[in-house]
Amino acid sequence: MDAWIDLFRTAWPVLLQGTLYTLMFAVISMVLGLALGFLVALVRVARVPALAQLAAFYVSAMRGTPLLVQIFVIYYGLPGIGIEFDPVTAGVLALTLNVGAYLSESMRGGIAGVDRGQWDAGLSLGLGWWQTMRFVVAPQALRLAVPSLSNSLISLIKDTSLVSVITVTELMLATKEVIAQTFQPLPLYLAAAAIYWVLSASFEQVQRRVEARLNLSYRR
Repeated sequence: MDAWIDLFRTAWPVLLQGTLYTLMFAVISMVLGLALGFLVALVRVARVPALAQLAAFYVSAMRGTPLLVQIFVIYYGLPGIGIEFDPVTAGVLALTLNVGAYLSESMRGGIAGVDRGQWDAGLSLGLGWWQTMRFVVAPQALRLAVPSLSNSLISLIKDTSLVSVITVTELMLATKEVIAQTFQPLPLYLAAAAIYWVLSASFEQVQRRVEARLNLSYRR
């Protein structure tokens, strides 16, 4: 046990740096994915000609292919046609495109869950389609979609481990680098798993607070 404690003390600075990279990837991809997902959901709900079909194809492609393949296509495949990204940009782009597709479906489901009477009430008050969406429908849809959105975002934290395949030193690659120096895979992989678990549990607590806050506001 003392040997493990000494190992953790030695490895902690590297693991901490990898954890910070993991959080960076997760937070940036969350923000961009939420924006992209909301835009895609709006396009599909509004049934914008041509764009709605393109959005549906994007969602189907992202949800129907593994994230690992998407990372490879963006980082290793696109340079073949003259589009090249550095590892960090490629990782963020792949995670954003992937999670954006899942979040768009969560948001679209939330919008569909709002009673049609809410649309009619907004339009009868003289609000336009966008105003009704913004002030009447979207707040209610968000409350309905929070559990599904949160699950996708928590999964994103674990999915960041896949960007290690394109040499980004996030938590998983940092762990592998320490293992290569210490030859102690079991305790270090357990430590990485514990860090992922703590990060996921923290976001679950945030989810519960946001959900409780939205439910309280709705009851008022």
